[in-house]
Amino acid sequence: MPATLSSSIDSPDMRRAGRELLSLALMDARNHTLHLMAQYEKALAAVRFAVPCVPELNPPLWELGHIGWFQEWWLGRNLQRQRGMACDPAAARLASIEPGADRWWNSSRVAHDRRWTLDLPEPDRIRRYLLDTLESTLELLEKAPEEDAALYFYRLALFHEDMHGEALIYMAQTLGLPLGLSPPAPGPVREPLLVPATRWQVDSAGGGFTFDNERQPHEVQVPEFEIDAQPVTWAQYVEFVDDGGYDRPELWQPPGWQWLQARVADDGRRGPRYVERIGVASGAVLQTRFGTRRHVPGAQPVMHVSWWEADAWCRWAGRRLPAEVEWEVAAHTAARRGLRWGEVWEWMGTTFRAYPGFTADPYRDYSEPWFGTHKVLRGASFATRARMKHPRYRNFYLPGRDDIFSGFRSCAL
Repeated sequence: MPATLSSSIDSPDMRRAGRELLSLALMDARNHTLHLMAQYEKALAAVRFAVPCVPELNPPLWELGHIGWFQEWWLGRNLQRQRGMACDPAAARLASIEPGADRWWNSSRVAHDRRWTLDLPEPDRIRRYLLDTLESTLELLEKAPEEDAALYFYRLALFHEDMHGEALIYMAQTLGLPLGLSPPAPGPVREPLLVPATRWQVDSAGGGFTFDNERQPHEVQVPEFEIDAQPVTWAQYVEFVDDGGYDRPELWQPPGWQWLQARVADDGRRGPRYVERIGVASGAVLQTRFGTRRHVPGAQPVMHVSWWEADAWCRWAGRRLPAEVEWEVAAHTAARRGLRWGEVWEWMGTTFRAYPGFTADPYRDYSEPWFGTHKVLRGASFATRARMKHPRYRNFYLPGRDDIFSGFRSCAL
């Protein structure tokens, strides 16, 4: 049975939410999606939502329709929805309320580059689909048992929509669309923290929802380590740039140096993405945010850096990126001593791999295809919904991605 929890739909405890809170949160997520759709429509209606075909983007109308399709696929059309993780993903499904839905929005079957050539429906039709699929979901939720298995796909659909909401926000940053969002004001910069050795239980028991890559429970012996109390700031990063960090191949792993040279050839890159100017003396930065150039205080976390850049800075500074278990231990145990997270996604030194005993959930494409090639990020960004900000959540991207709201912190060698 779902545990008793606070009444806020913005709490990470939504992983254990029952029907009533889930209903409110699902409506909140869909309202957020529709709000973002309205912002995209205002900016892109004149060009019929056309965007460049590049690896880090999806066509906005595809992204929006996929959100409704995913919810309908796993709930409205799924006759095994109450079985939760025991659901057979290959079982026959009911027909969609939108006849072209599978042909347009099934991410497992529609390759990325093909999404630009689809005859996607008009925005009003997609908006109706989003409203109709939510109505169907809420009607089914009213009859669902108050059990983790029966609520599994409702929770998954909620978090999936929250993830795609953030994707729409970083897509807007890539496209230079005005969304009116700003990172939080910089917090105090504190000295690094020493975290004592511990035997850490990864994936605590207690019921509720977990993503498949967060399981199975196992213990890890973690030696004592020193970790930054906050992500690396622009003032710290500027010193690396000033010291020729983007011109010194010895600071970069060979694939990272190749990545950088490709960026140099494309746009003359000598700093993180979207940076127009770096003030070496002041530590201040001029960075384009949602189409507007903004002066960024030196105390704010560095943002829009790739894993390669984060690793190169650590090599220059004589430090290293944290192992994800170190970050998790610190997030759980060092907050009262000043450790701060949640402003930017933080690159880990860890490659994204399965925990011992891993078994894929019914949504097979979520984790397993990306093991071994992607890097882990922990934490959250200013654009992440609060209920997604869980200290055990494992985000993951290819090491060259710098369009996301990514930064990093470091550990002593």
